[in-house]
Amino acid sequence: MHQPPIPHVARTDPEIASLIEHEARREFEKIRLIPSENYVSVAVLEASGSVLTNKYSEGYPGRRYYEGQQFVDVIETMAVQRAQALFGVEHANVQPYSGSPANLAVYLAFAQPGDTIMGMSLPMGGHLTHGWPVSVTGKWFRSVQYGVRADTGRLDLDEVRDLARRERPKLIFCGGTAIPRTIDFPAFAEIAAEVGAVLVADIAHIAGLIAGGAHPSPAGHAGVITTTTHKTLRGPRGAMIMSTAEHAKALDKAVFPGLQGGPHDHTTAAIAVALHEAAQPGFRDYAHQVVANARALGGALTARGYDLVSGGTDNHLILVDLTRQGIGGKPAARALDRAGIELNYNTVPYDPRKPFDPSGIRLGTPAITTRGLGEEHMPAIAAWMDDAIAAAAKEDEAALDRIAHEVRDLMAAFPMAGWTTV
Repeated sequence: MHQPPIPHVARTDPEIASLIEHEARREFEKIRLIPSENYVSVAVLEASGSVLTNKYSEGYPGRRYYEGQQFVDVIETMAVQRAQALFGVEHANVQPYSGSPANLAVYLAFAQPGDTIMGMSLPMGGHLTHGWPVSVTGKWFRSVQYGVRADTGRLDLDEVRDLARRERPKLIFCGGTAIPRTIDFPAFAEIAAEVGAVLVADIAHIAGLIAGGAHPSPAGHAGVITTTTHKTLRGPRGAMIMSTAEHAKALDKAVFPGLQGGPHDHTTAAIAVALHEAAQPGFRDYAHQVVANARALGGALTARGYDLVSGGTDNHLILVDLTRQGIGGKPAARALDRAGIELNYNTVPYDPRKPFDPSGIRLGTPAITTRGLGEEHMPAIAAWMDDAIAAAAKEDEAALDRIAHEVRDLMAAFPMAGWTTV
């Protein structure tokens, strides 16, 4: 059952309680490979569900618009100080509701509608809020986009530099949502400095790896750093903006009152707990194991004939092109979910298929590493994936059911925070 127990929800709204319990069991039984998902600790769950959800706290510690902030101010200050210490930054704002509003606050702080901004294009691995046309960031700003090389699947920094020199953007975003390789923050910083742009490192996917020393840090290179607090960082669904002291005032003003009112104090407390957990020695072991597992899983898939974008991974994320397997990413992802393996379909660079029916799948190892799986388990996961994709092509439902049963048997041996069989 769900841990901590939810008897009050069960009495008040049994339908919702039942759905929560079903979701907890689903998370326990599946191999969860969506790279933006993870398992939070019971401590983070408890903080998220605390009485802090009752409080309203517009403003910042010591400068609130409502009374009764004696304890909330201390909590938010602790969260800020923990972020500063963990990431080695001069300033942190823990109030953004999620990653997209955090990025919007950066635009509000440094750009005017119509200004030129620069980011990685969405089909190449970037994020919607880095100027993609369907996003408000692509509608309100003049967006120029960079990509990856068709022959290697890797970023060409010479091309990025040439684009920046030609277009002279106000902001340059580095980072994204489907980048399997190490981000060269010093090189981006050189480019931004040359053209007079503010460099924004969006580390939403790799924040936990950076905190654990498994990926280089943008601190000291990027003037602004944005991140979500879940994914590899294993916190609640929230976000942070970190920066040099020079940019602190503009960013704080952009978050409040520029974009939002009161922060979610229960989320702030849960962020503080997650940051405390990430500062413990064991978190470094976790971060490095995430990368080791991803490399092992990528190697096992390659050995089975799968094409990995860029040829592999340096972090937690693997992007697979299924063209050789003769199946689209969407039917493959649905079949894998039926087989107990959760991931998402995804475009690959220069994808000839449509975004809602792309050629690829995106997967990662944060959640299974949290559960305790190691490199020795990755060949079996690759084999199950291969079998499930082959079964999807043949519409072999019995094979998918068999794999799901085998997956449940494996995952039953690995405890999950948030679920207990007792």
